[in-house]
Amino acid sequence: MKSTVNVICYKSKVLANGEHPLMIRICKDNKKKYQSLGISVSPKHWDFKKNKPKPNCPNKELILKIILEKETEFQKQILELNSERKDYTATTLLTSVSDKIELKTVEEFYKELIAKFRSLGKQGNYLVYKDSYNSIRSFTKGKIDIPFSDIDVKWLNEYEAWLRTKKNAETSISLSFRTLRSAYNKAIEAKHVRRNLYPFHEFKISKFDTKTNKRAISKELIIKIIELDISKKRYYLQFAKDIFIFSYLCGGINFSDISHLTMSNIIGNNMSYKRKKTGKQITIPLIEPAIKIVDKYSVNVNTTGYIFPILDKNTHLTEIQKYNRIHKVMGKVNKALKDISKLIGEDVNLTTYVARHSYATVLKNSGVNIALIGETLGHSDLKTTQIYLDSFENNQIDEALVNLL
Repeated sequence: MKSTVNVICYKSKVLANGEHPLMIRICKDNKKKYQSLGISVSPKHWDFKKNKPKPNCPNKELILKIILEKETEFQKQILELNSERKDYTATTLLTSVSDKIELKTVEEFYKELIAKFRSLGKQGNYLVYKDSYNSIRSFTKGKIDIPFSDIDVKWLNEYEAWLRTKKNAETSISLSFRTLRSAYNKAIEAKHVRRNLYPFHEFKISKFDTKTNKRAISKELIIKIIELDISKKRYYLQFAKDIFIFSYLCGGINFSDISHLTMSNIIGNNMSYKRKKTGKQITIPLIEPAIKIVDKYSVNVNTTGYIFPILDKNTHLTEIQKYNRIHKVMGKVNKALKDISKLIGEDVNLTTYVARHSYATVLKNSGVNIALIGETLGHSDLKTTQIYLDSFENNQIDEALVNLL
């Protein structure tokens, strides 16, 4: 149905000064929506038949100029939506025009985001958005100098089809779309695209199957790793084993958080640290084997500043340097863990993350309160898990940790 836009003197409302507000009126699909122009006139100065100010109206020229600008703005938006064959309602039209848009292309905005993350030292975000930018650029054959409004459901479906021709895994496709959706949301917040054009209400990212293979191993295999004698083996095998066991015994602490531990995080027989990912403060008791691992590696803490020989306060000064160092060492540790799985005679894909999942699964299978450990330690429930861990008293966690060995 055709839409109409005009400005009326709204007689139904009388202001304190006795005047009526001027309102923009949008009619579409038998529905009317109104928005104030922020100005008002006395009824004696308004021609209600011709719907315009009378010749004797004070500031007549200014009022006519404001009316013309506003009506033109709405008509321009209607033409744009019609040319793009996009549906709209009186409400969405009113909302879209109310948002003052400063058009910025996908290429410009992505480059801004990438530069921002890099300057802030957020290396993880920097790499994710850079990969997303390169992927979109490749898909569009370099034609990424487009407005965000070009990214509609049809575009997204074509992008998905293209990713599948490149044999991307389901989890990789999901990450590509989650990053793009995040960029689109940021562009909306920055007023670079209208909210009513958002395509992800219809294009559901939840459709992608992001379930991963089971990562946890049994308590019996954990014990085999603990009892494995590699005292005469190369350093990285010993180090990888200690990191794996420490993570398992310490609430599934991940490799990045292990890397940042200092002696200030050790308070008596407890370890208290703030998660890098969520910012949550975690406090967990240290049982005897974990204390021995801390004692073993803290000998150089006065020199490096950190308990474990991963980061060095004298060398790794920026967040990017820390990020690169952590991922380099984690790669070596995970490689050594694969060798450890062979030494215990088991065909399991050991990684530092397996220790995290195993912590949760072993306690769950031991009958520990599900609220204490969380259903999983996967990304979707990670925050909830940490919140639950924080809400319990240390003696409850003490009792739970007995089940680990």
